[in-house]
Amino acid sequence: MTIRLYDTRAQQLRDFVPLDPSNVTMYVCGPTVQSGPHIGHVRAALSFDLLRRWLEYRFGRVTFVRNVTDIDDKVLANATDTEPWWALAYRMEQEFSQAYAAVGILAPTYEPRATGFIPQMHELIATLIERGHAYVAPDASGDVYFDVRSWPEYGSLTRQSVDAMEAAADADPRGKRNSQDFALWKGAKVDEQRDAVWDSPWGRGRPGWHIECSAMSKRYLGAEFDIHGGGLDLRFPHHENELAQSTAAGDGFARYWVHNGLVTVGGQKMSKSLGNFTLAKDFLQGVDPMVARYALAAAHYRSSLDITASTLAEAESALGRVDAFRSRAMRALAGAGQRGPVWAGDDALAVARRVPQDFAAAMDDDLGVPQALAVLHETVRVGNAKVDQGDLDGVAAALSAVESMTDVLGIAGPAASSAADGTASALDALVQTMITQRAQARADKDWAAADRIRDAISAAGITLEDTPDGTHWSIDG
Repeated sequence: MTIRLYDTRAQQLRDFVPLDPSNVTMYVCGPTVQSGPHIGHVRAALSFDLLRRWLEYRFGRVTFVRNVTDIDDKVLANATDTEPWWALAYRMEQEFSQAYAAVGILAPTYEPRATGFIPQMHELIATLIERGHAYVAPDASGDVYFDVRSWPEYGSLTRQSVDAMEAAADADPRGKRNSQDFALWKGAKVDEQRDAVWDSPWGRGRPGWHIECSAMSKRYLGAEFDIHGGGLDLRFPHHENELAQSTAAGDGFARYWVHNGLVTVGGQKMSKSLGNFTLAKDFLQGVDPMVARYALAAAHYRSSLDITASTLAEAESALGRVDAFRSRAMRALAGAGQRGPVWAGDDALAVARRVPQDFAAAMDDDLGVPQALAVLHETVRVGNAKVDQGDLDGVAAALSAVESMTDVLGIAGPAASSAADGTASALDALVQTMITQRAQARADKDWAAADRIRDAISAAGITLEDTPDGTHWSIDG
C-alpha cells in the first residue's frame, strides 16, 4: 500500500507517509462566515471529505480539524444594527453545517472558531516578535505585522519572490516597513464595533486572518502535522502566510499541502466577490443530495468543475444504475435464501469491507475518484450479468464490492429521485397498473396484448424484470 498525493509546495506527486500511521493528522481551512455557502464551498469540503474517508479506510484513524473564521473584515461589514457580527457569524455557520451534512460530509473531529483562540494567537505573535520576524507598527495604531523580508523562505509555497508580489491589502499600509508585510494583529478602529476587539499586549484589537489557522492547527495537531488542505485560491496569500509565520516561529507545520480545484461558471471562478455564485441551499433544493454529491465528486479533486444540467443528469443516471443493481441483487439473493457470499478462511467482516484492488489503486493514486467510479460501474455491470446467469455467489460478491466502494465514497444507500415524491408515487402507480394488466393478459394467454403493454412500458424508458416473486421495474440508465 502506497498512497501518493500531489503536494502543492513540492509541485509533484509524493508518497504519503504519516508521522503516526495510527493517527493521520489533517487541517483544512474552513469558511469565513460572512454569508451563506455556495456550491464551490461544498465542493471544497467534499474533496477533503473524500480524502479523509480514504485515509480512514487505509489507516483507521484521522484527526480532522476544520476551522471557522467568525471574526473578519467581511463579517463586520455584513453585520447590521439588528444582527450583530457574532449573531450573523453563528447563523451563517449553521448554514454551512447544514449544506455539508446534506451531501454527507462528515463532521470534523474538531471545529474551532477563531474567536476562541485569541490567547494562542497572542502567544504566537509574541514569539515572532521575539525572533525578529514581526514588529509593532510605530504609529501607535496597535497593528502588528509579519516582516516578510526577515524570513528568506517567504514565497516558497507559491514559488514567488517578494519583489514580484503585490502589496498586502489586509491593513492600513502606514505602519508597514514593506508593502508586502501582512497583519498579525489589527489595532481597534473608532468606526468598528466595540465588541469586536480584545485586549492584547499591543493594545485593543483583533487578529489578522492568517494567524488564526497557525494557532488553531498547533493547538489541536501539534507543531507539525501531516496534511494542510484548502481551495486552490487560498494558496496565496493565506497559505503562504500561514507557512511563513509558523515556520518562522520554529514549528514544522504542514508536511503535505493539498489543494482542490475550483467550481467555475463559464470558465470563471465562482466567488461571492464576482457575484457569479449559486447558493448551496438553492442548488440543493432542486436536486437530490446524493446526486449533488456524486456530481461534485465525479471530477478529479484538483481539476476545475463546471456544474451544468447535464452534469447533474449524468450523476442521477449513474446513481440510478447502482441502485437498480442493488435492488436486483438483493432480490435474487433473498429469493434463494442467501444473504451474501460464503467466505472461507478469512474474517468475514474484513472481507466484506474490502474494496476491489483496482478501486484501491485508483484512490491511492492522488485520490483518483473518476477512475474509482469507473471500477464501481464495471462491478455493477458484472454484477448484473451474474444476476442474469443465476450465479448467486457472483451476485453476492459484486454486491459486497459495490457496498464497500459506495461506503468509502459516501454514496451508500439508494439515491432518491430528483422528482417530487408525489410524482414518483404517481409513476409507480401507473407502472404497477400496466404490470397488472400485462399479467392478466398473460394469464388469459393474450400474448399480443401482453407484448403491446411491455413494448409501451419499454418505449417510456422503463425496464421490466420478471422474477419468481413478481415483476419489478426500473428506469433505464
